Amino acid sequence: MMYRQLLTLIFTIFGTCLGYTQVAKTSELFLQLKKQDSVFFERSFNLCDLDYLSTATHQNLIFFHDKGGIQNRQAFLESVRNNICGNPNQKPIRKRTENSLEVFPLYKDGTLYGAIQNGVHDFYIREPNKADRHTNRARFTHVWLLENGTWLLKEVLSYDHQEPNASTAVIPVEKEIESWLKAENVPALGMGIIENGQLQKINVFGTLDKKNPAPYNAIFKVASLTKPVTAIVALKLVSEGKLGLDEPLDAYWKDPDLGNNPWMHKLSPRIILSHQTGFPNWRYLNESKKLSFAFEPGTRFQYSGEGFEYLRKAMEAKFGRSLEQLADSLVFTPAKMKDTRFWWDNAMDTTRYVQNFDKYGNAHETVRYYKANASANLLTTVEDYGNFLVYVLQGAGLSQAVQDEMHKNQVKLKEQDYFGLGWEKITGFSNDEYILLHSGKDPGVSTLAVIFPKSKNGWLIFLNGDNDMKLIEKLLTEKLYLGAELWNKK
Repeated sequence: MMYRQLLTLIFTIFGTCLGYTQVAKTSELFLQLKKQDSVFFERSFNLCDLDYLSTATHQNLIFFHDKGGIQNRQAFLESVRNNICGNPNQKPIRKRTENSLEVFPLYKDGTLYGAIQNGVHDFYIREPNKADRHTNRARFTHVWLLENGTWLLKEVLSYDHQEPNASTAVIPVEKEIESWLKAENVPALGMGIIENGQLQKINVFGTLDKKNPAPYNAIFKVASLTKPVTAIVALKLVSEGKLGLDEPLDAYWKDPDLGNNPWMHKLSPRIILSHQTGFPNWRYLNESKKLSFAFEPGTRFQYSGEGFEYLRKAMEAKFGRSLEQLADSLVFTPAKMKDTRFWWDNAMDTTRYVQNFDKYGNAHETVRYYKANASANLLTTVEDYGNFLVYVLQGAGLSQAVQDEMHKNQVKLKEQDYFGLGWEKITGFSNDEYILLHSGKDPGVSTLAVIFPKSKNGWLIFLNGDNDMKLIEKLLTEKLYLGAELWNKK
């Protein structure tokens, strides 16, 4: 019976490949299956989440191994439990070989019901206080079935196992980056690369807490990268005609600290999103600990988290909905941000949270917060925020007039450096290209998002340590698209 099923599987593979070619690596299906492969092995194989493994495998799973024989689902689950997860001091680790993945769709009557993955993966042994030891490389073929919107692993072929040699003993880029992280006492790096308007690459390096490997879908706190999300929420409301870009917000919210100051009437979404409120970054920085104006709104630039919080309170009062509710319908859902939140709600998977560390490599206290802040503390993944950047590059559902305002030079910071609506803007690149960027910085948090609106390229960096500058410089100048040119400008 097993032999007949193996033959059926092989004929299915070859028959399907004749009917449908490999999907493009920019396609939604490829990215879905790439994510499925990464999450499946990170959680089930590398992190030994056996409950997840049970829910992610088909009830009729069959596993074929060129050296270990054939296993049904029950035997496969027991093998993972005993052989992969049985000895934490000698833990097998699986990593897919870069650029090896291929995806072939499976259709019936024109409806997608599954997909076949081919690729190469490497296996290592992880031991305490030692570098990962490369043990072998093999090819894999996986059949995934799509049932009720969920991908389930149905068939597995693991074959062509080979001993490591000089060409397969290390993964150069990964090892290099991990050595950088270690040298700077930064445990984890999340990195996303956008090319031609598509999120092409998602990598997470290092560990969550200096012990447990950081998975593909690790959750980072991203500090002020919260602000562009809030900005798009507000601009979507402007685009829909529900909020005026120059509408005075004091009709909906007046901060008690400001009394009857007439300058409040000058506060509008445009003034706030371009950081011209006259507010300090945070009111606690004032000697009085109260909110006050340092100058008349609209007369010059001063970065302010308080401004975005003022905008949040005004929008919530006007629309009778919380920022989370507004963001969910206006940004999170259309941008495919399925694993993002403003605070530690009940759905927050704390086992994937990336802890934060100081410059000496000591852990900061993890503070859980239970209220949205429009300026900071967003919890998200590389994939989700990368999807957000793609959404912005695609126009974010904004009218052309509002898009133009977002990209417009609202206030000058210095030569070729401006602030638009929600984004810093740097000009002066070749072919009239410019960039929109935003960074985030909190204790143990260093983040950076950059997009090139004309070429539709971009990249994203999440770090969970205070020693960020050398790492960001290396990434910009050595690893990322147009990084050297941007670094020289900054």
